[in-house]
Amino acid sequence: VQLQAYGGGLVQAGDSLRLSCAAPGRISSNYVMAWFRQAPGKEREFVAALRWTNTNTWYAESVKGRFTISTDNAKNTVYLQMNSLKPEDTAVYYCASGTPIVSTIRRVSSYKSWGQGTLVTVSS
Repeated sequence: VQLQAYGGGLVQAGDSLRLSCAAPGRISSNYVMAWFRQAPGKEREFVAALRWTNTNTWYAESVKGRFTISTDNAKNTVYLQMNSLKPEDTAVYYCASGTPIVSTIRRVSSYKSWGQGTLVTVSS
């Protein structure tokens, strides 16, 4: 599955931004769609995930309550709504898809397909 992420940009602290990740075709019902991010000099880290079938969601503690992952099934698109952005949210954000079990949903290695990344910069 070739994914395409977009929607990044430069915003101020406290602003909101919505990222989108489009798949070229129908997403299989057993797939998990996820967002990861990588800040300069740091490892890629889990942000949020959603199971396509039942829309169960998982979030990193650092974004819980501020970010929301959602889908538009008709458009084969997953979104990441980011509110109350902080400078520490600055990173390249990647969408990914795979079929991890629940215990591995937060692992980079659990996902086979990745988007190209979109840069989010939050100024203070």
